[in-house]
Amino acid sequence: MENVVEIRRSKRQKTERSFGPDFLTSFLTEDPNRIDEQFVSAFLVDEDPKTYVEAITSIDSSFWKEAIKNELDSIMTNHTWDLEDLPVGSKPIKCKWIFKKKIKPDGSIDKFKARLVVVGYTQRRE
Repeated sequence: MENVVEIRRSKRQKTERSFGPDFLTSFLTEDPNRIDEQFVSAFLVDEDPKTYVEAITSIDSSFWKEAIKNELDSIMTNHTWDLEDLPVGSKPIKCKWIFKKKIKPDGSIDKFKARLVVVGYTQRRE
């Protein structure tokens, strides 16, 4: 006698994948020969600046400069660190800026955020 195994089907709800509110697509339908433009335009994403120079030279530079000012004011107000003379034979630990646009649920920009962080992996114990 042959055993017949019934295939089980998943009962999980399938959800549509989201690439985030800043993922933009644009397809041109008038000319099907322009596939290259259709393909390239599918990958247009408004990225946050990776460096200080990118931030202050971007189209949103006034917003980034305000975010940088707010971060430095916060550091000074909260006494996060104090300026000290560097001991002889020591090297300073590097810092870098992290920039992030905070997005509202509707996809609009809530605020521009700038954070000054220590590049901790450069610290060496002697």
